[in-house]
Amino acid sequence: MKYPIIIFSLLLTQTLFSQEKTLNESYKKEVIEKLSHLMEDFYIYPEVAKKTSAHLQKQFEAGHFDKFDDNESFAQALTEQVQSINKDKHMRVRVNKAYVAPENTLARKAEQRLDQINNYRNFNHGFKEVKILEGNVAYLDLRAFAGIETAKEIADAYMKLMSQADAVIIDLSNNGGGDPSMVQYLCSYFFDEKLHLNSLLYREGNRVEEYWTLEKVGGKKMADIPLFVMISEKTFSGAEEFSYNMQTQERATLIGQTSGGGANPGGTRGINNDLSVFIPTGRALNPITNTSWEGVGVIPEIQTKKEATFEQAYELAQNAANAQRKSKLEKYTLLHQDLNKQLEHFEEGVSETAIYESISNFVDAGLFGEWDINTLGYEYLLNLNKPKLALYILKSNTILYPNSPNVFDSYGEALKVNGDLNASLKNYQKALNLAIENNDRNIAYYKEAVQKIKDEIDQ
Repeated sequence: MKYPIIIFSLLLTQTLFSQEKTLNESYKKEVIEKLSHLMEDFYIYPEVAKKTSAHLQKQFEAGHFDKFDDNESFAQALTEQVQSINKDKHMRVRVNKAYVAPENTLARKAEQRLDQINNYRNFNHGFKEVKILEGNVAYLDLRAFAGIETAKEIADAYMKLMSQADAVIIDLSNNGGGDPSMVQYLCSYFFDEKLHLNSLLYREGNRVEEYWTLEKVGGKKMADIPLFVMISEKTFSGAEEFSYNMQTQERATLIGQTSGGGANPGGTRGINNDLSVFIPTGRALNPITNTSWEGVGVIPEIQTKKEATFEQAYELAQNAANAQRKSKLEKYTLLHQDLNKQLEHFEEGVSETAIYESISNFVDAGLFGEWDINTLGYEYLLNLNKPKLALYILKSNTILYPNSPNVFDSYGEALKVNGDLNASLKNYQKALNLAIENNDRNIAYYKEAVQKIKDEIDQ
């Protein structure tokens, strides 16, 4: 089991309710015995589990639990006593939600599943809000790291909205955790290189799961965009993992208050029909610090009072965005100077590689795109009457954007102007084939272009 069923999903899938019946001594004894067995069988630290079990039995015999006569107060009391020994904030006893349909029936399963689905939909899989603030700063209020299998498309949509920002703020101050695969996935948006982010070590089978940045995500990576992460004492579990990953990799600035301090993953297990317990079955291990945030929390670089966290983060993000724009302008100027130098010293049969590399550097920097190259090519083709030079520019576009029908259409036109009709036909046909594959709305136009060049060749 993993983080998907940690604190946030418990909040989503279980609604606490007070039992009407009064709890007797026999009931409490059975609960404590079952809870003790579950801890000793599955808790990541067996010796701590035994000490915790012994403490619960001692407290029961001393009459500590006598005054708790409903499941809600009893669950709270058990949680407090368990945590007093193991100091593990993940381990909590909770009251199960009351369902209408009888247990172990299809109707019950349907009721539970629909309840889970509706909760996720209402919660929007943790993505509370995204907006672009003045100064081109993107702000994301993320309340949970939902399962990657259900929330990937939503995650990609939100990240796409943020991808054009000059700085990003991710607000995890109300995020209780979630799926480590979603943590890994969102972290991957902010790194180009392959990095070992975190490991989870499980008691059962002495199993280790390593989490590395992913080479590909469903949108544009933001590896160079300044990143700021807001955290608080409510930031917990998977949200702490995201923050700790970013901190140890020196990728983000953390702002706020020290987080909750829960690093041990696990899952929920039933005690009886009324109660369940979340039992951590593993522990986190960061490859850089060789430890985790368990029990100590993630400590932000910039500590603030809670009411001042956003203001501080926004101010830093605005300053970083300004610096980012200035840096882009300086880089653009240098790259353009290099490109102009290559174009000014153009030599047919010699300059093709240098021009391509210069344009490619522009694209890699995110400062030049397909239409920029196309526009530049047509400037030399039509306005400056330098068709040979235009040919090199537009050919670069076909290498950099090989799935675009438009770039092959433009290159085909340049070849036609340069008198190479057969090569021109080949590229016009390539444009048409891509248009058909992509269901491009301009298929008719590309068909007409192919027919025209065929007619010209046949004349």
